[in-house]
Amino acid sequence: MNHPMLPLTRRVLCATAAAALLACHGTAALAATPKDTLVIAFAFDDIISVDPAESFELSGGELLGNTYDRLVRLDANDPSKLVADAAQSWTVAPDGKTYSFTLKPGLKFASGNPLTAEDVVYSLQRAVTIDKSPAFILTQFGFTKDNVKDKIKQTGPLTLTIETDKAYAPTFVLNCMTADVGSIVDKKLLLSKEVNGDWGYAWLKTNYAGSGPLKLREWRANEIIALERNDNHYGPKAPLARVIYRHVKEAATQRLLLEKGDIDVARNLSPGDLAALASSKDIKITSAPKGTIYYISLNQKNPNLAKPEVREAMKWLVDYSAIGDTLIKNIGVIDQNFLPVGMLGASTEKPYKLDVAKAKALLAKAGLPNGFKVTIDMRTIQPVQGITEAFQQTAKQAGIDIEIVPGDGKQTLTKYRARTHDLYIGQWGADYWDPHSNADTFTRNPDNSDNAKSKPLSWRNAWDIPELTKKSDAAILERDTAKRKAMYEELQAEFRKTSPFIMLYQQTEVAAYRNNVSNLKLGPSFSTNYMFTVSKK
Repeated sequence: MNHPMLPLTRRVLCATAAAALLACHGTAALAATPKDTLVIAFAFDDIISVDPAESFELSGGELLGNTYDRLVRLDANDPSKLVADAAQSWTVAPDGKTYSFTLKPGLKFASGNPLTAEDVVYSLQRAVTIDKSPAFILTQFGFTKDNVKDKIKQTGPLTLTIETDKAYAPTFVLNCMTADVGSIVDKKLLLSKEVNGDWGYAWLKTNYAGSGPLKLREWRANEIIALERNDNHYGPKAPLARVIYRHVKEAATQRLLLEKGDIDVARNLSPGDLAALASSKDIKITSAPKGTIYYISLNQKNPNLAKPEVREAMKWLVDYSAIGDTLIKNIGVIDQNFLPVGMLGASTEKPYKLDVAKAKALLAKAGLPNGFKVTIDMRTIQPVQGITEAFQQTAKQAGIDIEIVPGDGKQTLTKYRARTHDLYIGQWGADYWDPHSNADTFTRNPDNSDNAKSKPLSWRNAWDIPELTKKSDAAILERDTAKRKAMYEELQAEFRKTSPFIMLYQQTEVAAYRNNVSNLKLGPSFSTNYMFTVSKK
């Protein structure tokens, strides 16, 4: 089969490999990794903060999932189930709005301070009051800065209650408590770091106050993350003394480091690298479908992109088949919906394919027969870069001239969150395993003004959708599972047709590792990529 992207893919891979060889040329080989240390090559340039009340990036999710406890966790083996974490038990009152939790006795933070219900209450109140990006996961239950102290209360040394504004499905509420924003922070430690009543925010942005199986020793942006075993953790102790993440963006460089034994795990390998490693007796490969989806979005503040015909035309200018066969082979599956497969209500409908003639007709109908110029903000990492360059080529066939604006994760995200982009290519990982996690950001936009309190992806792209917002709100209150499933299927059908989002694929996360590494298992979310269970021979 003829795929126009194949020459581009080869050029990208060859250029990346050449750069890696140049970077390594003339340098001495690194020593083998210590037996008590797991060394991971991972691109984590998206991390902006390591404060659970603010961190909202995928790489940050993995960091927090390993270093912080929360009331309950997602079962990494079955995401439809919850398991106890700091909580020993919980109940829901007959009114459907009051949740009572009892903590396990004898819990401690890494600092040595006791972990009590006071810390849990403080952590949730803090997240609501600081009100950073992930706060909406909690505030959607009616919590505000003014009422949160009345709604989330300590009732004893190890007991607390959480009162929601409506009788939501209990699984929905509990799933939200598994999110990173539900992480429990050390109140005593943070009070000692507080400046001008900031809840210790300035300090925790780059430091650590948790109780998880691993503790954060150091984070240097775009360089290194150093985690150590937390001997105060209540559960089985981590087999390894430490886990080190090295920031390595280039897939070819990660592969070379893995083959030489300078790292134990490579996390961002390309399909070509994975194919090359498949026959190695020293390397093993593991994978897992992820609740992470990739997309291109169109800012509706741009008058050309705001035209319905242009939105649809651009969906016909992606060579999904070629992307699936090359750039995301073994690391993703083409998906044109906002719910990942495996989640309630997910759809497998894929109506779009590359059709330049159809796109040209739609552009002409929009009054743009000669196309137009536009920019796209792109994080310089594969396969994002390869997909963007391929889209640039196919869009050009319809007269759309796309200028690529490259940057690291922090740069592109900051611009995107300010909605000052034209096009943006990015990824979205579910915050909790419930369809509302994605509907809340793709098909809800309660306030499209620039100073809106809630800023989901629909807001970032200035997509004003009052009717879809109402339908999304209704779906979260439906307790009949079959009816709720149908509501999300209907939402996705309308989304596919009218939204300013070009949905690309659902991620299959893959990791390659040395054969002396054991118990490396990737979870359904980045927060469930547990490195504290890994051991080495």
